[in-house]
Amino acid sequence: MSLGQISFGPSWFSRRLTGFMWGLEHAFERARASGRAEDDTRLRIFFVLFLFSLGFLVLALGATRATLFSHAAEGDAYAPPIGAARADLVDRNGQMLAADLLHYGLYIDPREIWDAGETRRVLTANLPDLSADRLEKALKGGRRVFVIGGLTPEVRGHIHDLGLPGVSFEPESKRVYPLGYTAAHIIGFADTGGQGLAGAEAALNDQVREGAPTNNAVPLSIDLRIQAAAEDELYKAVAQFRPKGAVAIVTNVHTGEILAMANYPTFDPNKPGAYSLDARQNKAANAIYEMGSTFKGFTVATGLDTGVATPSSTFDATHPFQLGYRTIHDYHATHAVLTLVEVFQHSSNIGTARLGEQIGPERLHQYFDRFGLTQPAKTELLETARPLTPRKWDTDAIASTSFGHGINVTPLAVARAYSGLTNGGELLPLTIKKLPPGTVVHGPRMVSEQTSATLLQIMRSNVSCPCGSGKSANVPGLNVGGKTGTGDKWDPVAKHYSTTRQVSSFAAVFPTDGKVSDPRYFVLVLMDEPQRDKTGADPTGGIVAAPAVGKIVERIAPFLGVQKRAETNPFTPADPNASAGEEH
Repeated sequence: MSLGQISFGPSWFSRRLTGFMWGLEHAFERARASGRAEDDTRLRIFFVLFLFSLGFLVLALGATRATLFSHAAEGDAYAPPIGAARADLVDRNGQMLAADLLHYGLYIDPREIWDAGETRRVLTANLPDLSADRLEKALKGGRRVFVIGGLTPEVRGHIHDLGLPGVSFEPESKRVYPLGYTAAHIIGFADTGGQGLAGAEAALNDQVREGAPTNNAVPLSIDLRIQAAAEDELYKAVAQFRPKGAVAIVTNVHTGEILAMANYPTFDPNKPGAYSLDARQNKAANAIYEMGSTFKGFTVATGLDTGVATPSSTFDATHPFQLGYRTIHDYHATHAVLTLVEVFQHSSNIGTARLGEQIGPERLHQYFDRFGLTQPAKTELLETARPLTPRKWDTDAIASTSFGHGINVTPLAVARAYSGLTNGGELLPLTIKKLPPGTVVHGPRMVSEQTSATLLQIMRSNVSCPCGSGKSANVPGLNVGGKTGTGDKWDPVAKHYSTTRQVSSFAAVFPTDGKVSDPRYFVLVLMDEPQRDKTGADPTGGIVAAPAVGKIVERIAPFLGVQKRAETNPFTPADPNASAGEEH
């Protein structure tokens, strides 16, 4: 028989091993018969060494086969990709917001399972999130497969201690958000492959990845103490007025840093897929609204900066005003001639429209461009939406946009514009990144410093005066200023503005006293379609948003180092008992 015809199957190895063992036994017998005990001892030592060597050889061959020729790596179509490492996200004070933590994936090899029923029962009882279909498919398969991931070391240890044959684990990295719902929209979330999908995780994706090898945490601009206060007061107002959506924003007007951003409804970034698109939408950046009378601050600033008006300029609000195709009314008509300050305090649509007419459509359009209202709010967030602006800037556009109708913008755009109008007149980008202490930020000039200083005092008068529409936001000693906004929502079916659905908001700044370069902060609260509470009052911005702003300001002032001071009451009217309503 030639060498090529020799079969090296299991029977051949069995015959060879049997022959070897018989030969070894005969060698022992010959050694005993000859009386040479040392030969017998040597043979027995050799035999023991041979058995150990054979055992190690079998183990080595088995390991080699498992590595090179087994199908262990096949069938893992369900296994999540091993994510690219990401650096921690922290708030401006170093508090943890997001981190990569060691978790485990569970794998099943049905070829090693003794009792499929017992394995099914134990895993189902201990892993409530385990997919029954995936488990069943794994148990009936013919190779090792991934079943579930994201198991904590504690859960992994518990399952491991049950000693289930065919159940094994492999380490994996998982992105964890320890604060859950808190700051969810500004933090965002990443996928299992390590790619940021929303919020800061997406906006700062490259920086977060680059910081991973050196464990260099990426600090965000938010302050968790301010964030918690904003969320708490926003959700209290939500519980009272039951809107379909709500937003709260706090910024540093001199740096553009976003110190807090809260949204309702919200979600848990640890399991974003469990929530609706509405809950995951960052309404502060991605939803656009007709903001109503908060826009009167922009029109008044334009009038001041162009020299068209001064605080003492007067406007006839004794009767409705016809401008273009629209007849403009006041929600609470004063039937009086009002100064510019009183137009602001009483939130007079008529007075504002008359001011807009004097400014002219071309100049108003130019200033709205300067204020950043005709472009997406400049920030790192990828979700920032574009505004809807008039196709043609004419007298009809003035009749709407001068008091916040006919133009839809994001809350972030309003926050950016007001921050610029109250920081001395420079339009700054908003940022979700913490800036180094002492950073000086500059931007294109929007209005003069004098206009900025005057607007601050007009905003203060709207809160400090009993006649002001923003009086509910007043906090003794903090000199809060602001502007209410109540914008009726357009009904596309009825083809007119709704009388029951509105967007109610309050845009505030504090403190308003001191130099324009002094520390100053902006706060915005917005509610989309708030409902009447038990008092039955119309849920305007002065009712639903201004009180929430006042509470936020009072809670965050100590964190910002804002001390209480003597109150200012600029432009106090001759009749302090006069009351103001708000436009609808």
